[in-house]
Amino acid sequence: MLVDDHALFRQGLRSLLESEGMRVIGEAANGREAIRYAADTHPDVILMDIQMPELDGVKATQSILEIDPDARVIMITMYRQDRYVFEAVKAGARGYILKDADAATLLDAIKRVAGGEALLDADMAQNVLDDFRDKREELPSEKHADLNERETMILKLLAQGFSNQDIALRLDISEKTVRNRLSEIFTKLQLNNRTQAALYAIREGIANLD
Repeated sequence: MLVDDHALFRQGLRSLLESEGMRVIGEAANGREAIRYAADTHPDVILMDIQMPELDGVKATQSILEIDPDARVIMITMYRQDRYVFEAVKAGARGYILKDADAATLLDAIKRVAGGEALLDADMAQNVLDDFRDKREELPSEKHADLNERETMILKLLAQGFSNQDIALRLDISEKTVRNRLSEIFTKLQLNNRTQAALYAIREGIANLD
């Protein structure tokens, strides 16, 4: 689903994606429309502009993820250091793409997120962690000693950007087992989504993005 208040930009994205065999199942010009369409259609990936009339992309993302915690949202922004991006990632967006990115970068980002990955580079992860500290917010403080060896490895691979399928192949287990283990990890660590889990793993030294 494409969410942007500029019709020409949406049309350009639609043409590009459809030329690559992807199906655009909906478009929205503001955050309120995005929430309604996402609830109705459950798209595999949502490309979400940040600054829009009526309701911005951050608030729309937060609402969509409250309705569907598994929604895969990629923020679209003009600026790499846009603080709204941090808020969206903290809420559970899978990452961001710059509006001046080339087609190959955009297509790769969509495919990775569709496969279950989070688009967290080292700078973004550190900035979001710094943002938590600046605002005196905390990720859960439970130590990862509560995780067994297999759970710790799954969390590490998740933080390094591997999809559930890739994790399953690497550990020689089924994707269903990976999903079940991730659910148990989230419960143990009181985390809400993959993005928070990746940030937790980086903060605790379980994984790094260097």
